[in-house]
Amino acid sequence: MNVSADLDSDTGEESETGSDSGLIVAVDGPSGAGKSSASRGAAIELGLRYLDTGSMYRALTWWLLDRGVEVSDAGAVGALAAAPRIEVGTDPRAPWVRVDGTDITSVIRTREVTDAVSAVAAVPRVRAHLIAQQRDIIAHGGGIVAEGRDIGTVVAPDAPVKVYLTAEGAERASRRAAETHRSPAATEIDQDRRDRLDTAQSGKAADAVEIDSTRLSLDQVIDIIVQLAREYSGVPHPRQQSR
Repeated sequence: MNVSADLDSDTGEESETGSDSGLIVAVDGPSGAGKSSASRGAAIELGLRYLDTGSMYRALTWWLLDRGVEVSDAGAVGALAAAPRIEVGTDPRAPWVRVDGTDITSVIRTREVTDAVSAVAAVPRVRAHLIAQQRDIIAHGGGIVAEGRDIGTVVAPDAPVKVYLTAEGAERASRRAAETHRSPAATEIDQDRRDRLDTAQSGKAADAVEIDSTRLSLDQVIDIIVQLAREYSGVPHPRQQSR
């Protein structure tokens, strides 16, 4: 197996839902909607593992670029899809990514990788390989919050809790610009390009709960996801317990 996860990660939290529950929470949505921060926050609150599937595509993209592979050559990219050993940590407090033993958690967020990852993620052999590994990670090690673009539709279609997190384009660009220190206008242009390239793998599951985070704080989004998970598990939300 060329992709693995730190399945022994311990969130250090005790929760009624808990990692032993086997609960799967799928969080999908476009870039800049706040998926990563909200998913990590919800996983911590619920005592679940966390999986950022996008980081796996970024890891492969970084590895290809590092070796001078032309990412627009789908044949070459597909042939090398299973070559590197990609590991991901599933502790939501400190997720990490390694390729062949090298920690690349930070470098996969560079603009070079961001600009190339959509082309890599669209290659069928890449998707087949990484989706199989993502399913394996989700299936082993207890409950998990998994986020990406096609978790609820392809990776884990049977997940009992599905969220589609979105926001208005300008707001998404503003958030991303604050992270990358680029102008919101330039960021929105790049964002629109990625949205077009990622359309095929960005569908909303028919049974997903859509959350528009445009005018919500991060804590409010986390609270909604946690409440959905607790309602499914039959565990009252803290505010409900006090009534």
